[in-house]
Amino acid sequence: MKDIFFFDKMLIPRIITGIYWITLLAVLIGGLGSMFEGYGGFTAGKFFEGLFYIVAGAIAARIWCELLIVLFKMNEALQEIRHK
Repeated sequence: MKDIFFFDKMLIPRIITGIYWITLLAVLIGGLGSMFEGYGGFTAGKFFEGLFYIVAGAIAARIWCELLIVLFKMNEALQEIRHK
């Protein structure tokens, strides 16, 4: 607990994993909603649009979370260098 209270260890990298899974769930729900929305019923165009949203959203969420993690890993590496 001392590491967290005195900012020796970062808390956010642990939280980013949860945010990633929540984002993936939101992308899945949004993509499925896009596939089957509207009054016209099921169409192939809407299906592939929703499928594209799911794939592109999952890739975008992964890239975004990895970039955030890289920032924190750089901070940890700099802290180790400073302590040597």
